[in-house]
Amino acid sequence: MKSDMLQCSVMLVDDHPLMRKGLNQLLEDEERFRVLADVSSGFEAVAKAKELEPELIVLDLNMKGMSGLDTLKALRADDSDAIIVVLTVSDSPSDIEAVLAAGADGYLLKDTEPEVLIEGLTKVLSGDKVYSAEVQDYLVGKTGIKTIFDRLTQRETQILQHVAKGYRNKQIAELLFISEATVKVHMKSLLKKLDVPSRTAATVLYLEQYGEAN
Repeated sequence: MKSDMLQCSVMLVDDHPLMRKGLNQLLEDEERFRVLADVSSGFEAVAKAKELEPELIVLDLNMKGMSGLDTLKALRADDSDAIIVVLTVSDSPSDIEAVLAAGADGYLLKDTEPEVLIEGLTKVLSGDKVYSAEVQDYLVGKTGIKTIFDRLTQRETQILQHVAKGYRNKQIAELLFISEATVKVHMKSLLKKLDVPSRTAATVLYLEQYGEAN
């Protein structure tokens, strides 16, 4: 596996053409990723994985014919060392458990904001597991994660720390070298994960937990 390379080679697996096209376009705008192939079935995915050896596979779960779970199992049985992230509409506990048990490196839902999806796919290249908020909520219940803040990504935590210090979105964007629009996307995501209606409420929650902004 060569996930430390400047570009990561990607294969997309989804039986919906519009979904594949959308993901293709999304990744085309990111220098970090290079799409080698997009395929519509598990059978094609297994064959192409052998041929192209992609570093990252983004895999749909509910596909006609060979399911995403069966595809995942087949890829691992073939000793594929690709990073495999399942991207699906299902947040069913049975699906989550089956997919993770079969060796997936991440479980993301298709209603994920595009920029959050890119952040997740980038994060997984560093060896981290990535989960959508709903999936992580389920895992929290199973594993006993210590605090609600463990649901946040590293970037969301950074932004919340700056919010707690009183910084506005524009200031945070400048400090983190990202766009103000990206800050707003992360704010929306972290407010949802913390189940609070505003940045003020998030700050109060944060200060109650940690006493002061780090």
